[in-house]
Amino acid sequence: MPEQTALAQQFPPQFVWGVATSAYQIEGAATEGGRAPSIWDTFSHTPGKILDHSNGDVACDHYHRYAEDVEHIANLGLDAYRFSVSWSRVQPDGSGAWNEEGMEFYARLIQALAQKNIRAHMTLYHWDLPQALQEQGGWLNRQTAQHFARYAQEMAARFGNQLASIATHNEPWCTANLGHGTGQFAPGMQDEVAALQVSHHLLLSHGLAIQAMRAQNISAQLGIVLNQWTADPATDSEADCAAAAWEYARSVQWFMDPIFRGHYPELALAKIDRSRFLVEPEDMQVIQQPLDFLGVNYYFRAYISTETPPRIPAATLGLTDMGWEIYPEGLSRLLIGIHQEYKDLGLPPIYITENGMAVADQLVGEQIHDAARIDYMQRHFQEVAKAIAAGVNIQGFFYWSLLDNFEWNSGYLRRFGLIYVDYVSQRRIWKDSAIWFKSFVQKFKTRRR
Repeated sequence: MPEQTALAQQFPPQFVWGVATSAYQIEGAATEGGRAPSIWDTFSHTPGKILDHSNGDVACDHYHRYAEDVEHIANLGLDAYRFSVSWSRVQPDGSGAWNEEGMEFYARLIQALAQKNIRAHMTLYHWDLPQALQEQGGWLNRQTAQHFARYAQEMAARFGNQLASIATHNEPWCTANLGHGTGQFAPGMQDEVAALQVSHHLLLSHGLAIQAMRAQNISAQLGIVLNQWTADPATDSEADCAAAAWEYARSVQWFMDPIFRGHYPELALAKIDRSRFLVEPEDMQVIQQPLDFLGVNYYFRAYISTETPPRIPAATLGLTDMGWEIYPEGLSRLLIGIHQEYKDLGLPPIYITENGMAVADQLVGEQIHDAARIDYMQRHFQEVAKAIAAGVNIQGFFYWSLLDNFEWNSGYLRRFGLIYVDYVSQRRIWKDSAIWFKSFVQKFKTRRR
């Protein structure tokens, strides 16, 4: 790997470096300030759903400690902060009245970021649907897309000229498949047909929201954040190659094709019961809205084997604490691939909106020595630089995550943060990776000047 200065020099001068979080994972204050329950409140309080039997009631207490956390971002020397809004904090029922106390929290956060010259990147939906809407059918109810568009319009009207960007959804694949297909995530449904319909309603809500926000004539860039991966056949057998192509179609292309081509991929459609997949005639035109940016989240590749038992990858760089293969080269291959496939179809500039590693961090004295995370960051930064050199228009990178946090159904057992959180005292302690990242950004900014 190149040393820090050489690596920093591989990025264009205006490249944006930031960190990312999400509302339910860090905010806490679950019942304060007029906030109503979301599906994750309900799910995490259901016995057996979270590995350590925890919930997000307190999490990182960011609701009360946001100023401290903004100070950490500033001290890291970063340009940008990507966060999400708790929909049920600003609109408790997901429709109807707005909660001004909740709105004021985000106003204070955005102001604190502005005072430190940190650009605010807002995500409207990071999986925490108001429970009131779930009781009306949630994302299986087409009307939820209309409610989402009105929510987006209001947030854009209030904050759109104070934000660098607004993303409609974070990882709709997870909302659809993990929330409604396998039941691992809220709301905990296990119905593959429902998952397909939810994915369509999510995309529809995205298109409606982009239209509603465009009408506000705001300065914020508008886009969506998709989790993506390469799908690599374990062998060159016809069966493995076909299975890998289907995996790519049902994951990456399932969301990219409607946005950039105006239709779902035929390879994926061929395997579903279309009589139970309801799409109105005008839907695809609504979904296919021009975007200002595309957010790409990358953590691992899909390694596809049709053998019994299936082959597993060698994982030469090891596994993260989530059990995910560390495969940095998949990031550059993914980026170059989607650039080649969609560059003539309106593909906008790309931001890497999430990339990071869970490590079993140990607090030793007042230090956390996470050399594996530093190596992970270096390798993935190098792959982004490789994609830029190949002609992909990538304008920024947001590390996941600023803080250790509530890691969904893993509870507090997995730590992704640059900053260690003692969940009892709420102390924040910089890991070695945070110190390394600050040094890297300083070297990058020296080049920028």
